Amino acid sequence: MSARPLVVRCGALGDVVMLTPIIRLLTARYGSPVEVVGSGDWTPPLLHDLPEVARVQLIRSRSTPYLLCPSQWALVRWLKARGRGPVYLCDDNPDMVGLIRRAGIPEADIVHRPAGDETLEDGVTPRLWPDRWIRMGLLDPAAGYPARQDIDGEAYRLPTLAVADAARRDFDQWRQARRLDGPLVLFQPGNKRTHKRGGVATRSHPKYWPPACWAEVAQAVWQALPGAQVLLCGSPNEHGVLEDIRAAVGNDPRLHNLARELPVPRLLALLQQAHSMVSVDTGPAHAAAALACPLVVLFGAASPAKWRPLGPGDIAVLGGTKGEHSRVADIGPDEVVAAWRALRPRCG
Repeated sequence: MSARPLVVRCGALGDVVMLTPIIRLLTARYGSPVEVVGSGDWTPPLLHDLPEVARVQLIRSRSTPYLLCPSQWALVRWLKARGRGPVYLCDDNPDMVGLIRRAGIPEADIVHRPAGDETLEDGVTPRLWPDRWIRMGLLDPAAGYPARQDIDGEAYRLPTLAVADAARRDFDQWRQARRLDGPLVLFQPGNKRTHKRGGVATRSHPKYWPPACWAEVAQAVWQALPGAQVLLCGSPNEHGVLEDIRAAVGNDPRLHNLARELPVPRLLALLQQAHSMVSVDTGPAHAAAALACPLVVLFGAASPAKWRPLGPGDIAVLGGTKGEHSRVADIGPDEVVAAWRALRPRCG
């Protein structure tokens, strides 16, 4: 039997960042790096440099019919070939559960999310995702694989990412070529759902913040740090939205649209060295927190009590106080500027 644990979780970038506590915990409990089943091309580079990760097996789609999805065939073949071992099924999607069953994994090998993991003992307060995963990682499958029982889960609670030397060298060369001197202050204005359906849908999304608000924060940054470079971060399909912010700022040469310049390793190296970040609630904010980048996070309808980033650095959380009626647009630029100014600088 293989004693190497397997973690199954298909999610967005932030979901996988928040999964790193259980990855590290299981490595300590079983004495072996963890194998991960995930989705998205960004998953391998995000986890590649964590010593606790032995392998990432990608699946392109869980919902595509099995006969039409080669990545599902490859996953099932790999699962059958890897042998038995503890399987932590953090993805309870019925299609994923079906693939696990198709691979013939015995129920005795599987740890499911515990009932009632969504709330604390008071039954009302939401439990943060890293805390849910730690709670799950302390459970044992019925098959009885040898695992340490003396592990303090709290020691593994904070999400963790690693940045390789090669990524740092690439970042240094890119920064020099871009002539990005001075402190680097990052803005992350959107996430993958914010800009999917055109401008009207974007402006009505709970995480949307108008370009004029971002421009006001940029001016406050330069008032405090005249030599700072303000970097607009996002995916390539957000380039136009970031250009709207750049136009609102007045095309100041100290503001840069990086939507087409941030592959995952470079983004992680940037987060590790940046002065600070202002972000809506999205994956890069979780990565920034994991890398101790001082952070201001703007929440919309999602609950900070469930989704806020965790990390070793200073993190200020704004918004999210009206439940599903919360909108980032309800947060004033003055409030964001005050939170940014109050951030403690990173240590070291």
